[in-house]
Amino acid sequence: MKATIWHNPACGTSRKTLAILEETPGVEVQVIEYLRTPYTREKVAQLIADAGLTPAEAIRRMGTDAEEKGLPAMDPDAILDAMAANPAYVNRPFVETDKGVRFCRPQDRVREIL
Repeated sequence: MKATIWHNPACGTSRKTLAILEETPGVEVQVIEYLRTPYTREKVAQLIADAGLTPAEAIRRMGTDAEEKGLPAMDPDAILDAMAANPAYVNRPFVETDKGVRFCRPQDRVREIL
């Protein structure tokens, strides 16, 4: 099974999620460090929707200026535009497999799609 994780190595939850993926037999992991290789607007919209979230629910508030900029109150299209322009606004980690997409907070949520 192939699994893709949108990863930030500075994030403990992201590191723990990646460890679960790497320790699971039969899982081929693709790691995308999204701060180095940013999301396309289409991809971030797809991940958020497939994870069952709204763009507002996927905003990373801690460690960003999203609140000060009023991002949570913006319409979904404006939020997605901001996320595509600044991937730090996207909370993490997202994992995608053939079984679906999960926002892996807590990290054990990744097991639902393995």
